Amino acid sequence: MSLIVQKFGGSSVANAERVMNVARIVTDTYKQGNDVVVVVSAQGDTTDELIEKAAEINPKASKREMDMLLSAGEQISISLLAMAIESLGFPVCSLLGWQAGFTTNSVYGSARIKKVRTERIEMEIAKKNIVVVAGFQGINRYDDITTLGRGGSDTSAVAIAAAMHADRCQIFTDVEGVYTADPRKVKGAKKLSEITYDEMLELATLGAQVLNNRSVEMAKKYNVKVEVLSSLVRAPGTIVKEVASMEKMLVRGVTKDTDVARISIIGVPNVPGIAYKIFGKLAAKDINIDIILQSVGRGDTKDIAFTTTKAHRDEAIAVLKSLELLSGLEINCDESVAKVSVVGAGMESHPGIAAKMFEALFEADINIQMIATSEIKISVLIDVEDGDRAVEAIHNAFIPVLN
Repeated sequence: MSLIVQKFGGSSVANAERVMNVARIVTDTYKQGNDVVVVVSAQGDTTDELIEKAAEINPKASKREMDMLLSAGEQISISLLAMAIESLGFPVCSLLGWQAGFTTNSVYGSARIKKVRTERIEMEIAKKNIVVVAGFQGINRYDDITTLGRGGSDTSAVAIAAAMHADRCQIFTDVEGVYTADPRKVKGAKKLSEITYDEMLELATLGAQVLNNRSVEMAKKYNVKVEVLSSLVRAPGTIVKEVASMEKMLVRGVTKDTDVARISIIGVPNVPGIAYKIFGKLAAKDINIDIILQSVGRGDTKDIAFTTTKAHRDEAIAVLKSLELLSGLEINCDESVAKVSVVGAGMESHPGIAAKMFEALFEADINIQMIATSEIKISVLIDVEDGDRAVEAIHNAFIPVLN
């Protein structure tokens, strides 16, 4: 007998037909003699609809009240799925995040899991129940409902798998696994049979929407075996693990991220400590910074540009304008940009990957605005209108490598 944690995203439970489909997948796993814990997201576009409802009432609602509202989406999903499983004649119990033992910090809207107390889940499993848990949510030390941020249900599933030493954590989506590019946009995108934690983390962070990056971090930390597969097509998925076979696989994927805002500061004093003071203040406000570009000094001044998410744009600009050392300087923001990246553990020991990527962009007449690299990824910032063309051009350039 194995303990299997299964997570189903919003598209997998978007309507009654799909909820029943999920119920059959879950009960088939249960019938094989496994203990099953199911983590579910809100149905379809429920979260976006709730955000719109909030905006109609109060566009500047507090994050605490937004968490109270948004957590309702998963409560609907777990109860409907539990009803579907009941209708098939199987024992089941649905639990909200706090009932399942999720305790978090108090960063409303993007809380971090502090601990998962699994006693209640274990008690329900001992009763031979299938346990259906609301993803994306927990409770803080003030007994307030908190949410884990976009993609938080992935993190909930991996956290349960880690805490309970599950044999497998299956993440069901509307695609059949992890692909070298978005198969809905790039002809010839290939499904990977396996991928390393580090590669998956880079892909998730860089815009691939198959797995949440925090869930991959947790899976790597606790060595949770994760499988990404489709809830709509019964087919083998992609295994995410510590080491994957990578012969001839220099590049594992090409991604595009449009949730990017580029902020530029013009004429910054060219003196030691300026970068520390700027980015130290941004870090103190929990504003995540990605690509940073500093120009060569022009006498007494230089320019600094960086990227952040669109959600952090206004707060980042406010922080910069509050700094006395930047008083009177020109601060620009551009959201008409996209970040396109290539990822692959084999890149580190093979020269020429960057040149090949840049050549593909040149041949597609796409201009590069910023560049960032690490051991296993290369990212470029380009005009948002060129995003899809760039992904296709780069992917096509590396197809011989991927075969």
